[in-house]
Amino acid sequence: MRYLRLVLIILLIGYLLTGLTPVRQNERAVVRRFGRVLEQKPGPGLRIGLPWGMDTVDRVAVDLLRPADVGYLPNADDGQSTPPGQMVTGDHNLVNLRVVVQYRVRPNAVEDFVAQRSGDGSTAGIDRLIGLAVESLASEWVAGRDVDEVLLQGKAELPRWLADRPEHRLETRLQEYNLGVEIVSANVIYLAPPEDVKDAFDRVTQAQTEMRTKTNAAESLANERLRQSESTAFKITQLAQAYAQQQRVQSAAEAQSFEKRLEQYRAARRSNPDVLTAMWWDRMSDVFKELRANGRIDLLDHHLGGDGLNLMQVPPLPPKREGIKSPGSPGPQ
Repeated sequence: MRYLRLVLIILLIGYLLTGLTPVRQNERAVVRRFGRVLEQKPGPGLRIGLPWGMDTVDRVAVDLLRPADVGYLPNADDGQSTPPGQMVTGDHNLVNLRVVVQYRVRPNAVEDFVAQRSGDGSTAGIDRLIGLAVESLASEWVAGRDVDEVLLQGKAELPRWLADRPEHRLETRLQEYNLGVEIVSANVIYLAPPEDVKDAFDRVTQAQTEMRTKTNAAESLANERLRQSESTAFKITQLAQAYAQQQRVQSAAEAQSFEKRLEQYRAARRSNPDVLTAMWWDRMSDVFKELRANGRIDLLDHHLGGDGLNLMQVPPLPPKREGIKSPGSPGPQ
């Protein structure tokens, strides 16, 4: 009997200890007492409550990133039905799309997350709702664009369209489900046309890539030549401005010099009326020197004889040749 009481006491103590729940640093707890959720949300530490059967404590890690895989799976394509993640573009082509969304629990909405979980604690139901929202939004994005834009820009543009703030379309769409989660990121894992037309799309993509490469090269060459032309035009403009400035300065200096000389001439003429004649001969002396240096005139010293200046010289007559009369000679006898 004594041993039975001891066993009962040990069992009672063990049962009471089920009311102790340790909550880790990165966790938040939701307490349900007889099925009703309490307003108290225990934080990190040791939580003391009623034992099992009265209180149920669900601990949730709020900093854990949870993936939701949505869309096309290549191995699941049986060739008979439309595979998940296959969407129609705006120009009526098909593409296969797979997106992985990373989410975490909101610390202030842990009870919503716990309420949406399955009875075994799995997040399959939450992942399915997130997948439906992703497929809906992705179908909108794909349907608004042609197949070339989807294939070329989808991996970069679609994640931003889904999850980037301030629009944050995916998180806005999930608010009506009260899942208690926030979207951290979205990534396009797979994006390609169906296998039976993939080769044709690859050839088109390669041709478009080559076309863009040639276009970029042509634009680069055009920009380089434009820069060269602008540089040449700038140099010519600078030279023209410098020459014009030089001519203005030179003209101003010449005008100033002429005005000074004119003033000097007027002052000299008042004292000497023949100053203009002297200036003329002075200038003509310079002209004669210039003409002589160029061989245009020569001195007349070698034309002076004993009787004075001899100006009657003429060029000598050409030599006589046989059978030809010189001018003025008598004819044959």
